[in-house]
Amino acid sequence: MLAGVSTDYLVRLEQGRDHHPSAQVLDSLARALQLDEPATEHLHGLAQPAPARTRRKPKPERAPEGIVQLLASWPATPAFVHGRLMDVLAVNPLAHTLSPIYTPGVNLVRATFLDPGVRELYGNSWLRIAQSVVAHLRTQVGAQPEDPPFEQLVGELSVRSEEFRRMWGRHDVRPRASGGITTIEHPQIGRLELRYEKLAIAGGDGVTLVIYHAEPESSSAQSLQLLASTAAPSPGHREAWPSGS
Repeated sequence: MLAGVSTDYLVRLEQGRDHHPSAQVLDSLARALQLDEPATEHLHGLAQPAPARTRRKPKPERAPEGIVQLLASWPATPAFVHGRLMDVLAVNPLAHTLSPIYTPGVNLVRATFLDPGVRELYGNSWLRIAQSVVAHLRTQVGAQPEDPPFEQLVGELSVRSEEFRRMWGRHDVRPRASGGITTIEHPQIGRLELRYEKLAIAGGDGVTLVIYHAEPESSSAQSLQLLASTAAPSPGHREAWPSGS
């Protein structure tokens, strides 16, 4: 009644017997369900997915060599690159010193729920960050019906983490912010309040550069400078590590 859609038609939609609902029907359903703007866009994407393409073996995700060199040129700025499903692809030493989860090959979604160190790292902010990670993951892959790496990740976490299973079942959809502020509880230097920026890498299909930085002349900036002095690579050590190095 709220959507102005007949019960018969709604049942056909729910049972998958109608594959082409109009944009007007989708908007009416979104209003009845009180969906926000990202969730409404997600609904349209699910109802009208892109045409199926011939399946090809996916190419391995890599951080571009130029980006790896850029990371190495920022000894005092923690930065790393992650892929579409949040696999870490490349880091610089300061990012790794900030947290060992920033290591090539680590999946940040998996680490959020299965690595106890991540809870300690984010303290009271962990729940908010975990909810954001899950909502972003659903946004990334919701309209792609066959995605083996995604299915494997969600399946594993659904089995191993009750918290992930509960959050995933809520079907929250939220694109990750391009920037913001986060608080990190570092075991050596204490609390850091850092800004972060997320920059999509052109042609990377979800590959993203993430940069942390502190407010100039703040206590966090001083602590980050101290941390950078301990992260200096030894002679002959690579200053940034891409995945597979």
